[in-house]
Amino acid sequence: MELSADYRTAKGEQRDVLLAENVSAKLNTQTSLSVRSEGNTPRVELITGEAAITAKRQASDPLILTAANGQISSAYAEFNVRCIDGAVLAICMDGAMTVSQNGRSVQLLRGQQVAYSSTEAIGVPTLVTDAERVTAWREKLLIFRDQPLASVVSEVNRYRPGKIVVTNSDLGQRLVNGTFHTDKLDDFVAQVRQLFSADVRSLPGGIVLLS
Repeated sequence: MELSADYRTAKGEQRDVLLAENVSAKLNTQTSLSVRSEGNTPRVELITGEAAITAKRQASDPLILTAANGQISSAYAEFNVRCIDGAVLAICMDGAMTVSQNGRSVQLLRGQQVAYSSTEAIGVPTLVTDAERVTAWREKLLIFRDQPLASVVSEVNRYRPGKIVVTNSDLGQRLVNGTFHTDKLDDFVAQVRQLFSADVRSLPGGIVLLS
């Protein structure tokens, strides 16, 4: 549970933390993480959110990270792990790691990724086709390539105060290509208005309706 988190970030906040000896993390927006180390073995739980993890451990004492109903084990790796609403995406940026869920394990090497969730079994590892987009958040950037506006808005809402709501289903299916700075997401609404000739209505509490 988030209330038990040792580290948290608010909307739009990022934070660098040292989780254990030779284990560091960069936490993205709206992330909650707990440290539950046992002896020499660092154990971490990603409750929700996204983190970039760097582990440089001995093989005998690897990092164990749990997320949803699975876990990641790695002695030496740099990886990105995201856990939103019980859906997990683990991406190996360097080194090697093992991802396990419900008795099944897969190994990821550099440039590979795998997904699982609380309702879906771990999948088959696939190649990361756009590493720049995956790591862009570390530079406070969001990169979208041919993504529906509805999913783009869902991601933007994780960083921006208030909430953007797409009330037109056709508008929500329009594809977005672009790079946005997470510190300047108020510009996002104006760009959507200009790009798609969308109607914009602002309400109290930072709520914006797009139609």
